[in-house]
Amino acid sequence: MSRILRLVRRLLALLAIAIVGALLTWAFLSRHQPPLQPWHREAPAREWRADDIGPDTTLSDYMAREDEILREVQQRVEQRLDASQRVSANRYFAGSPMNPASFKGQNWNKTFELAPSKIRGGALLVHGMSDSPYSMRALARICEQEGFYALAMRMPGHGTVPAGLERANWHDWTAAVRLGVRHVRQTIGDGKPIVLVGYSNGGALVLNYAIDAIESGGLPRPDRLILVSPMIGVTPFASLSRVLPVLSGIPYFDRSAWTTVAVEYNPFKYNSFPANGGLQSHLVTRALDRGLTRLAANGRLRELPPVLTFQSSVDATVLTDAVVTRLYDRLEPNGSELVMFDLHRREVLRAFMRPEALNLFKNLFHGQPRPYRVSVVTNATPDGFEVAEKDVSPGQREIVSRDLGLSWPVGVYSLSHVALPFRLDDPLYGLDPDPRESYGIRLGLVRARGERGVMTISADDIMRLGSNPFFPYLEERTREWLTGAVERR
Repeated sequence: MSRILRLVRRLLALLAIAIVGALLTWAFLSRHQPPLQPWHREAPAREWRADDIGPDTTLSDYMAREDEILREVQQRVEQRLDASQRVSANRYFAGSPMNPASFKGQNWNKTFELAPSKIRGGALLVHGMSDSPYSMRALARICEQEGFYALAMRMPGHGTVPAGLERANWHDWTAAVRLGVRHVRQTIGDGKPIVLVGYSNGGALVLNYAIDAIESGGLPRPDRLILVSPMIGVTPFASLSRVLPVLSGIPYFDRSAWTTVAVEYNPFKYNSFPANGGLQSHLVTRALDRGLTRLAANGRLRELPPVLTFQSSVDATVLTDAVVTRLYDRLEPNGSELVMFDLHRREVLRAFMRPEALNLFKNLFHGQPRPYRVSVVTNATPDGFEVAEKDVSPGQREIVSRDLGLSWPVGVYSLSHVALPFRLDDPLYGLDPDPRESYGIRLGLVRARGERGVMTISADDIMRLGSNPFFPYLEERTREWLTGAVERR
């Protein structure tokens, strides 16, 4: 017994040494990142927290404090920049074309509403991690055109400064979603459908809300869900984000609380990312998986509303296979639909693609019937640019093909996590931006070739596709889904 105890003590000591060594290694590696700036340190003190959002909190309350929060950012960050920070590539410099305050009309970092003249239903739209309500703009307009009152809420910690995301947690976002659904129900009245739309982390939040509404019984139930690149699963390494900032209290290691410190040039999305963001991603997906497991154990999965999901087959932010294995394969036959956007499979591109990416569909579906509809947007011919919908109905094996009249843009080999909710003519992120609308910068058109080590922004950011060439198809399916929600009521 004494030998066993000595062995256990040695193993625990080795484990402790390994953990300390890993933390020190990370802390020293983080020193290679750029120095932290005021927008990494000055989180708004008035930001909403879960404890602040009660059953009597109104959307007017929420939006009024939102204005206070943005004024706080102006006073504590934007008006205190030194000369080196007053550059055009800094969104927090008032003279920058990237500064949201310089744009005419709506500040898309804020919560916004769209109301049709005649309301047929209501929609709450929830953006993703480090994002802002801007990413919900195109989908909100579709909802409005289909007669749905649309509310796109800014989640706490977003749309201000990256430091806000260092403090926010998924309980704050859950409380904001509940407030949003409550307001939508009050606005449209009883008897009209509610559709929840979630992008990325927002997808996990609205799905979690649907589970809570089933289990609690006191929340308005959604009639349908629309998920875009939903965060159903993230890499297991996200759980390590809990310990990465351990040494960040030491000034020399302050950057260890951040997995990415970058130039903040994007007006509606953070480029820097704190470790807490990864931790909250892990926690919300874990809560989601536990909720689905509880519903299955209690025989209540059939109470989940029908789900329509749009997902790229390759996604560097969330786990694509989790959408199938952790969500859809658990669903009861309830009319749910899954849309997958394939890689561009022209021969000249396939030669350079990883086998696991090329074989994803074969590995996921195995040609077996599913209790939900599966649609794949893929090349219509082996060596062409045109795409078609390959559709399989619930419980069937037969593939029905339909030409979509859409094509891969030259030079594009796949979609991306950040591309799906944006139109090709989006004025900021689009490959073919609308000339009638401009924010002074067109990030979707940035193309840069030259020597390494010159640019202040990541080459990965420049390469990543920011808009969806197949958005007209996504729009068509979304309109059908909204119409179905009204008819089903």
